[in-house]
Amino acid sequence: MHFELFGALCVFAAVTLFTPGPNNIMLMASGLNFGFRRTLPHAAGVVLGFGFMVLLVGLGLGAVFTALTWFETVLKVVATVYLLYLAWKIANAGAVDAGGAKGAPMTFLQASAFQWVNPKAWIMAIGAISTYATIAGFPFNSGLIALVFTILGTASAFAWLAFGTGLRQIVSDPKSVRIFNYVMALLLVLSLIPVFLPR
Repeated sequence: MHFELFGALCVFAAVTLFTPGPNNIMLMASGLNFGFRRTLPHAAGVVLGFGFMVLLVGLGLGAVFTALTWFETVLKVVATVYLLYLAWKIANAGAVDAGGAKGAPMTFLQASAFQWVNPKAWIMAIGAISTYATIAGFPFNSGLIALVFTILGTASAFAWLAFGTGLRQIVSDPKSVRIFNYVMALLLVLSLIPVFLPR
């Protein structure tokens, strides 16, 4: 194993996992609206779903999708529609102290499946595999990269979830929660911008 490359992979994973993106914005909003414990399946789905995605991309699925040029367009359309739907759900979540937020947090399976239409997840997975594949021999390299993302992803998911849950002490009245939800929905929509920028 190349230890210098491993260190670089850890930095890449930490930066991409801890910076704002669809997963982190939704975890923070869910923490505020539904609480820490109720959002745990959502967090687990993000962590394990993305780790599994990285593993499959490393084992060759990414190369298949890259070869199918039409797939990127389909992915963009599906991701856009689904993220707009999620933004609408966040914007319309009710106030916490008005009998609990409307709706329910994402389930483990929903959060896992979301990784496959999450543009940031695709960029991270393909970027990590294409950049750090020489960290070790195949297929151990794919497993190692997936493991790094799973471990650091757990820390990131819990940090964003805890941050959202902590905001319940500050953002407690119905009007503040509504404003928070609108801001989170807007940030989720804005996270689509990089998807449509020319590369």
